[in-house]
Amino acid sequence: MKFFYPKKHIKSAYDIPFAKLYKKGFRGIIFDIDNTLVEHGAPADERAISLFATLHQLGFGTFVLSNNKEERVKPFADDVGTHYIHRAGKPRSKNYRKAMEIMGTEPATTFFVGDQLFTDIWGANRAGITSYLVKQISKKEEIQIIAKRYLEKPIIWLYRRSRKKS
Repeated sequence: MKFFYPKKHIKSAYDIPFAKLYKKGFRGIIFDIDNTLVEHGAPADERAISLFATLHQLGFGTFVLSNNKEERVKPFADDVGTHYIHRAGKPRSKNYRKAMEIMGTEPATTFFVGDQLFTDIWGANRAGITSYLVKQISKKEEIQIIAKRYLEKPIIWLYRRSRKKS
């Protein structure tokens, strides 16, 4: 089950210590969109736009990687001023690597932020990228995602238990 474990589990994408991570040598960030940065299906809001502006000022390359359709992903990416890949096929690692290639980063200098273990975190881990699992923003989700959340619960419990032991 450890291949589903994130490097960090944090309440919100907006709580990540980005400046500290930049000082540690990270240069690229790949984000999921829905329920990671905004509610599922919501457009980029001021909070997301401000976050990306801050990240760019710090010197980070940014990217959004989503399994959603282009008509969902492109407007969001345009609003926050970043590159994107839609229908990314997460958890396959191919498009994580493509995102790093576009940003000019590598696994050691890139991290991923997402809200789902079986797509976001597993894919990032498969690509050798540091992964941050954030709590979903809203409980309102598509039925297939709700079903996956139930399957994620015991893995998150095991993850937390393993962190307490170390």
